[in-house]
Formats: sequence, C-alpha cells, structure tokens
Amino acid sequence: MMTPELIVTLGKHALEVTLVMMSLLLLPALAVGLLVSIVQAATQINEMTLSFIPKLLITATMLIVGGPFLLRVLTDYTVELFRQIPALAH
Repeated sequence: MMTPELIVTLGKHALEVTLVMMSLLLLPALAVGLLVSIVQAATQINEMTLSFIPKLLITATMLIVGGPFLLRVLTDYTVELFRQIPALAH
C-alpha cells in the first residue's frame, strides 16, 4: 500500500541517485572552472569563453570514464523500483 512515508522514501532515494549521478559530472567541471578563474585572475585575462572549452572537455571525459558507473547506478535503481512494484500495488 502506498503510504505517505513510502512515497517520501522513494522520492528521497530518487534524489540520492540523482545527486550521485550529477555530482560525478558537475564537481569536476566546478573544479576546472575555479582553476581557470584563478588563472584568469592571475593573468588578468577577462575572456568569458575561455573556461567553456576546459569545462566541456572535463565533462565529456567524466561522461566517458564514469559512464559505466552512471549506467550501473541508474540500472540498479530502476531494477529495484520495478522489483518493488508488486509490493506497492498491494
């Protein structure tokens, strides 16, 4: 039976999976952006597009390297959700 506690638990788990998946992509891009900003401040180069290419490259690299992990996390979550359907329909 779908109780409010169960719905909150499912939503919490969905947010945790989303956080894990997005942090793998966003944290390296954030670190590269910060590093490029420090270099820009030190060299007084104020080009806004300069940080775009390194962020794009690190995001693509993390997607290639971490892709199997991301796919495994999403697949495990989906399979577990499908396994819970009979118990939820009660």
